[in-house]
Amino acid sequence: MILTKELLFRFVLKTGNEINSGAVKADAFHHRSDAITSAAAFIGITIALIGGEGYEVADDYAALLAGAFIIYNAHGIAKPAIGELLDEALSPELHEHLRQLSEKIEGVKFVEKCYSRKMGRGYQVDLHIWVNGDISVRKGHDIAHRVKSEILTNVPQVIDVHIHVEPVLKNRVND
Repeated sequence: MILTKELLFRFVLKTGNEINSGAVKADAFHHRSDAITSAAAFIGITIALIGGEGYEVADDYAALLAGAFIIYNAHGIAKPAIGELLDEALSPELHEHLRQLSEKIEGVKFVEKCYSRKMGRGYQVDLHIWVNGDISVRKGHDIAHRVKSEILTNVPQVIDVHIHVEPVLKNRVND
């Protein structure tokens, strides 16, 4: 059973990583927890049986070790799940990557704000971009679509991008 649970852990974790699912990853760690606690019980019982009288406590110590691991594992499972429930944001490095992708689009002068939140298996991103205030609404709209396309093409975990377009204020950003 220990080997089966460890193999299930590896398979389910790989699947969870491929589809970016916290629930599937949590299930994988449940399999790992089963494997480790079963191994601890096996070792404790084996020591108690082989050692005989006076070694009965080996099973108790194994149970304490398994309990500590269960608490540690519960924290590891709960933390990302709670983050998803609370709309956790992307990492600061990924936010910076989104800014760089956006600012390389012709017509984008500056990215003022970048927010993200997890929804299901992907992220929703909100951006505030600055463009030349003298261009038409159509041109500003086209720039925003190019930014969105660039992000969706290059950052697969992003499932949608919402863009707010601001005119450049001459005293804040040079053309």
